[in-house]
Amino acid sequence: MASFYNEMTADGLAPGASQAVREHYLEFCKWLGQQSPETLARKRAEADLSFRRVGITFAVYGDDAGTERLIPFDLIPRIIPAAEWAQLKRGLSQRVQALNMFIHDIYHAQHIVKAGVIPGEQIFRNAQYRPEMQGIEVASNIYAHIAGIDIVRAGAGEFYVLEDNLRVPSGVSYMLEDRKMMMRLFPELFARNRIAPVDHYPDLLLDNLRSVAPAGVAEPTIVVMTPGMYNSAYFEHAFLAQQMGVELVEGKDLFVDDNFVWMRTTQGPKRVDVIYRRLDDDFLDPLAFRPDSSLGVPGLLSVYRAGHVTLTNAIGTGVADDKSIYPYVPDMIRFYLSEEPILNNVPTWQCRKPADLDYTLAHLPELVVKEVHGAGGYGMLVGPAATQQEIADFRARLIARPDGYIAQPTLALSACPTFVDSGIAPRHIDLRPFVLSGKTISMVPGGLTRVALKAGSLVVNSSQGGGTKDTWILEA
Repeated sequence: MASFYNEMTADGLAPGASQAVREHYLEFCKWLGQQSPETLARKRAEADLSFRRVGITFAVYGDDAGTERLIPFDLIPRIIPAAEWAQLKRGLSQRVQALNMFIHDIYHAQHIVKAGVIPGEQIFRNAQYRPEMQGIEVASNIYAHIAGIDIVRAGAGEFYVLEDNLRVPSGVSYMLEDRKMMMRLFPELFARNRIAPVDHYPDLLLDNLRSVAPAGVAEPTIVVMTPGMYNSAYFEHAFLAQQMGVELVEGKDLFVDDNFVWMRTTQGPKRVDVIYRRLDDDFLDPLAFRPDSSLGVPGLLSVYRAGHVTLTNAIGTGVADDKSIYPYVPDMIRFYLSEEPILNNVPTWQCRKPADLDYTLAHLPELVVKEVHGAGGYGMLVGPAATQQEIADFRARLIARPDGYIAQPTLALSACPTFVDSGIAPRHIDLRPFVLSGKTISMVPGGLTRVALKAGSLVVNSSQGGGTKDTWILEA
């Protein structure tokens, strides 16, 4: 019997398992049993060709094999019943509301620090804390307008939040394109199953961006700001701009005059009110942050401080998605909302604490250790999959800079049947729903399911060989 929770079968997919199919997978399983391996292989090749023609690729920095890769797409969807999604939705809304309140607080009254809930040095010495934001009022007090919250299922099927992505969360374009591909390849599945739609996400995002326009602006001009075509997520930047019907711009297309932001157009300058920016804080304004940045707009921060432009997400949100702050999110929910967290964190040891460091060093072969500023699956140790030399090297790094790491138990992530070269086999997955915060909190029913395609791997990131699946929320 499998030692992990299987999304499709109650008894896993281990040899000899009884294959008791979960109720919400019954209709799909019946269909899957009628498909030959040859049909599935042909459909997968069709999907790969289509994705490549459309240009749905991502860049891998430092990759000797080339700058562009296709993210593998799996044909077997991850299915979530309506009741489970309702619980997830409540938990996600609660968490993102508390995170936005936390960011506003630390840049204003700092009640949570004064109350002793979070040590001040954890915030104010954090590399993502932006003192330039202190006292700035932002539209609707919203900082993380778009949040990608990484959810995993472990144990007997409990959901946990693995990570909060609040700076420039990516992946929503793959959620949308995966759904389009499934509808194109297997239209009969959508006639046989009540699957909640996700294709209205661009409209929802546009409404959200309009709702946080500067005060007094009734018909805001919105743009998507990209670092350029060499960015790993450029496809997504262009895709979202096209889907929303707004301009895709680079920093060189914008300028500041009379304390407003303007866009160069063939009809002359046009004022810009909301910038959905897809580049990091450091590169936004060379007059305020990195002076060597050619990607940003000189003077942008001064316009932002004056309230004449909205940046989504806000400058300084990164302090709340840093892994050193992650352990405190349940405390934030209790502090700001006077509620118990609906979604649990993964148990976490903070290596800056001597007792936690001692435990981590004593149990390295069992733990996952992550850099507090790390992302993309880089800079981490997966103890059970590491060699003795890798563990020894990581031990030295931990001892040299313990405040740069957290540790967590190696979760037996849930698995979903996946079509691989050897046939259908379980592969570990996570889920990234996208939560939009404006006048209200909203999200489409679904998210990006990422899958670790290597047998036994727990690392789902595309940069580490992971793929994606369509995510179905079954309507009640």
